[in-house]
Amino acid sequence: MLQAWSRDEYSHGYIIPFIAVYLFARALPNATKVVSRHKWFGPVVACLAVALGLVGNFGHLPDIIQYGLILALVAALLAVMGLRSTLLLWVPIVYLLFMVPLPQFLYLKISLGMQLVSSQLGVSFIRLADIPVYLEGNIIDLGVYKLQVAEACSGLRYLFPLMSFGFLLAVLYRGPRWHKLALFLSTIPIAVVMNSFRIGVIGVLVDGYGVEQAEGFLHFFEGWVIFLACIGILLLEAFTLLRLSSSRETLREALDLQFHGIAARLAGISFPRDLRALVATTAILFLGALGLQLTSERPSAVPPRQQFAMFPSHLSGWRGQQSRLGPIVTEVLGADDYLRSYYAKANGTAPISVFIAYYESQTDGRAAHSPEVCIPGGGWEIRSLETADIEIPGGLGSAIKVNRAIIQNGTIRQLVYYWFEQRGRRLTSEYMVKWHILWDGVLRNRTDGSLVRLITPILDEGAERAADKRLTELLGPIYHVLPRFLPQ
Repeated sequence: MLQAWSRDEYSHGYIIPFIAVYLFARALPNATKVVSRHKWFGPVVACLAVALGLVGNFGHLPDIIQYGLILALVAALLAVMGLRSTLLLWVPIVYLLFMVPLPQFLYLKISLGMQLVSSQLGVSFIRLADIPVYLEGNIIDLGVYKLQVAEACSGLRYLFPLMSFGFLLAVLYRGPRWHKLALFLSTIPIAVVMNSFRIGVIGVLVDGYGVEQAEGFLHFFEGWVIFLACIGILLLEAFTLLRLSSSRETLREALDLQFHGIAARLAGISFPRDLRALVATTAILFLGALGLQLTSERPSAVPPRQQFAMFPSHLSGWRGQQSRLGPIVTEVLGADDYLRSYYAKANGTAPISVFIAYYESQTDGRAAHSPEVCIPGGGWEIRSLETADIEIPGGLGSAIKVNRAIIQNGTIRQLVYYWFEQRGRRLTSEYMVKWHILWDGVLRNRTDGSLVRLITPILDEGAERAADKRLTELLGPIYHVLPRFLPQ
C-alpha cells in the first residue's frame, strides 16, 4: 500500500487510517450498547483473510493481499466485539477501502475512459474561448502545438481522493439519506468536469503563451487549485442541500464533528471475558503473517523464449518490416518485449499490421490490456466487436477463437483480430485472463503472457470479406511460429 500511496491517485491513502480510527471512535458507543455474540466468526474470517493473502502471494497479486488486510481487521473486531457490534461499525470498515488501490486492469479501464471524456470536455472549454482546436482520440491539436491527455491527466488523481472526502462528508452531514447519497455520488461528475476544465485552461494557456504552460510547476499548481475547487464545490452543494431542506442550521452545525472524548472512547474498549475466540483469531493471523513473510520472496518462473528481433520477416509470401515505438509509448506499454511489424505482398495486397506485446510478469502493474480501451485513445471508433472462430490454414483442421472488431476513423475503416496468448491458452476475455493469471500463479508459478493483434484496412464498402481473407491467410503462419516466442 505504501508503494501505491506514493502515486498521486492514491496519495490520500496516508490519512485514511487516521480518519477511520476517528470514525470508529464515533461509532463505538452505539456498537458497545448491543449485546453481541457470535465471536467465533472472528477465527473464520481470519482464516479467509490468511487464505486470501497466501493466494495473493502465490499468485503474485499484491492487490488481493491488501484486501486480505481489511478482512484481517474485520476478524479482529469480530473476535473482540461479536457480529452485531461489528456490523454497526461498517462505516469505518468501508472507509478503509478507499486506501486500497484498484486492481490494475480496472484502473486502466477507468483511466482510459476518463481520458477520453476529459479530452472531449476539455476541447469544448477551449472552443468556448474561440480557439480553433481538433481532437483525435486523446490528442488535442492546437495547430502549432499538440497536447496528449496522458494517464496522469485522466482525473483519477482528483476522483479517488474526492470520493473518499465525499464519503466522509456524507457520514458527517446531518440530513436526509438522499442528501448523503447525492453528496457522495456527485464527486464523480465534479472530478470529471473540473479535470476537463483544467485541461481546457492548459490548452488556452498553451495556445497563447507556449507549450511550457503544460509542464513544470504551473501544471502542478493548477492541479492543486482545481482539487481545492472540487472540495469547495462539494461543500457548496452541501450548503445548497441544507437550504433546500428549510434547515436553519449553518453548514458547520450540520456537520456532526465530534472530537470531545474520542481518546477516552478508544481507551475504554474492553476485551471479552471469554478470550478463546480472540486467542484463536490472533494465532491464525500471526501464523498467516508468518506464512506471508516466508512466501513473499517467491519469484515468478520465466520460461526461455526467442526474442521478437528474431521473428521471421518472410511468412508464406508475406514480407514484414519491423519498426519501433516511440520512447513515451514504450514506457506506457511496459512490455518486456514487443513486435511491431508491417507485412505486405509483392502483388500490392493491402498490408497487415502485426503487434505482439509480451510480459514476463503481469502482476506488477504491467499487463496486456484489451485494445477496447486503447483503440479509442488513437481517435478510432469501434463500430462492431464480436468473437469469431477462425480456421487456421495449413491442413490441421483447427480453429482459433479471436476478437473480431471493425474500427473507423472518419471514412477510414480497418479490421482487427486480437486475442490474449496466456501460457498455452488463447483467450478473448480480459476477465478470464485475470482468473488464469491467478490460477497459474498459484499452481505453476507463472504469470507471463501476451497480447496478439492483427490489423488490415477495409478498402471499400464490400471489402470486409477480402480483409478477413487476408488476416486469415497471415494468421496461419504466425500461429505456427508463435510458440517459439511465446512460451506455452
